[in-house]
Amino acid sequence: MTLFKSLDALRLRPIGDQAAVRIARKDCRTRITIRRDNALFGEKMVEACAFGLKGENFYAQDKNPPYWQKVEGATDKLLLRQSVAEKLRKVNARAAEAGLELFLFDAWRPRAVQVFFHDVWMPRELQRRNPALTGAALTEEVERYWAAPSADETSPAPHATGGAVDLTLRWKGGDALWMGSLFDDVTQLANRDRFESLDAGNFSFSDQEARANRRLLHWLMAEEDFAAHPDEWWHFSWGDQMWAALTGAPHAHYSDAISE
Repeated sequence: MTLFKSLDALRLRPIGDQAAVRIARKDCRTRITIRRDNALFGEKMVEACAFGLKGENFYAQDKNPPYWQKVEGATDKLLLRQSVAEKLRKVNARAAEAGLELFLFDAWRPRAVQVFFHDVWMPRELQRRNPALTGAALTEEVERYWAAPSADETSPAPHATGGAVDLTLRWKGGDALWMGSLFDDVTQLANRDRFESLDAGNFSFSDQEARANRRLLHWLMAEEDFAAHPDEWWHFSWGDQMWAALTGAPHAHYSDAISE
């Protein structure tokens, strides 16, 4: 009997290649409509802690590598749509079977934070690494990880909707499980399928553990109908345009949570 007990099967279930998911996600904010006349469109925002969810906003503190700074405009609250919080509570209850819990890094995100990373921090960092990266190529690379700030209510940034959440798994009140990278790592190391197809002969114990833990988090969330960002092992959503694009839903439920 292992520590993970009934969740062992999820640690062994492959996530699969994410190439098709990357294609499905592309341009989802222009392709997917948001139904204003659905019952969830104006759903209220709630605090994650009210649903027994633990976490700390990553951008509202300075112990947040690789940034090491509190981001101006960040909120210390973790706000979500009520349906999303209820679904996360169900995931949390299942994780508890193995003595685990979800730990949230970010939920609803103020526009100022999105603007800073999309317009300032990420382009600067990418150009520091590769000065030749400019123009459309730079924008494309930035937007693999940081969506453009909401332009209008028909094309909200995922975290502006209250339907997107960044999270990991940890032992209850203790250390996080090893996922193979920092949160917000902006390289292929963060790709959801990064450890799915490595050469078995060069597969370290660290890689094996990261693969198992990513699978566990992925399937716990997928079985509650969350969609998973293919390039960020920590990012999941329900009810937004990415969710609709990746799950085949006919439309998204949520627009910008503040503009409604």
